[in-house]
Amino acid sequence: MAVLTDAEIDAATDRGRIARLEEPRAAAARYDRRRGRIVVELTNGCTFSFPPRLVQGLEAATETELAQVEILGAGYGLHWEALDADLSVPGLLAGLFGTRAYMARHAGRATSPAKAAAARANGAQGGRPSKSVRR
Repeated sequence: MAVLTDAEIDAATDRGRIARLEEPRAAAARYDRRRGRIVVELTNGCTFSFPPRLVQGLEAATETELAQVEILGAGYGLHWEALDADLSVPGLLAGLFGTRAYMARHAGRATSPAKAAAARANGAQGGRPSKSVRR
């Protein structure tokens, strides 16, 4: 077991103090039934929301389960006990709604008949056109 020096403890305490002041943290979180979104109020006064259907572990949750959101770790995480789901606030702000594998399977999955038709038309013409370079 490594023993920390007073200097290392002081440095870690300073890093924590700076992180509390500068990094995004949740001050409050709730499920907005009317909008169908999780709403997170940050300590810096900003608010953001996201649809739970996009999030690994929340995609099939009931409204009652979604409403049971808790804030963890001095505001760095959100937790749903009944769902055994935990999310990082900085990760959510960066657009990460699950593990790397989950994100790879779900990224860009928004489809529509119009998108499918456009993709077929592009494929018939040899794919996407090259980007032109402006000079």
